[in-house]
Amino acid sequence: MSDSIVIIPTYNEKENIEKIIRAVLALEHGFNILVIEDGSPDGTAAIVKRLMAEEFSDRLFIIERSGKLGLGTAYITGFKWALEHGYDYIFEMDADFSHDPKDLPRLYSACHDEGYDVAIGSRYVSGVNVVNWPIGRVLMSYFASKYVKFVTGFNIHDTTAGFKCYKRRVLETIELDKIRFKGYGFQIEMKFTAYKIGFKIKEVPVIFVNRQEGVSKMSGGIFGEAFFGVMRLRWDGWFRKYPKI
Repeated sequence: MSDSIVIIPTYNEKENIEKIIRAVLALEHGFNILVIEDGSPDGTAAIVKRLMAEEFSDRLFIIERSGKLGLGTAYITGFKWALEHGYDYIFEMDADFSHDPKDLPRLYSACHDEGYDVAIGSRYVSGVNVVNWPIGRVLMSYFASKYVKFVTGFNIHDTTAGFKCYKRRVLETIELDKIRFKGYGFQIEMKFTAYKIGFKIKEVPVIFVNRQEGVSKMSGGIFGEAFFGVMRLRWDGWFRKYPKI
């Protein structure tokens, strides 16, 4: 059995899902994949199930949910499943090739070989490594990370990154049911919580490429949650008791 599972949340990703599954499963390391499928009307789930039945029954898995329940709850559902099934390295990744599957072994190496607890595929640790994004989106994302750093004192360049590797013990220690944010604020909250507990975090430079196919799920509401949620995180950082490693 593989020690690594890549969790990929999906909603209307029929253009990308088979290609991303094949790209990840072709990697030499031998990653497995768990798709968290939020009731896509476009048939995404059927594509995953066909691949499970025909080719990847022991490496590809799916959890189907009844509708769009939020990015954060999708990942927490996946984290719990991965812990129950004995995986030691648990990854977050988008379905749309904005995260390059070839970077997965680099994130794995940071945790497995270099001893870090969390590895972040970082767009901003070595400049701004973003391709084909509208300039407004680049600035929003970049300054969001600067804002989080300023408000919380949390020294991570890419706080909203959604391309990550966690060691098992991180997800066992974080009280997953107490994670409040559902959208991109979830990414900030998970990193901040790991940092407050005392886990070692490494930013691995990656190039982020805007999706070629399908539709972005980013919205102003998601961004607003992240913006105002950071104030709450700072408050928690002062007064909340975090678990011990």
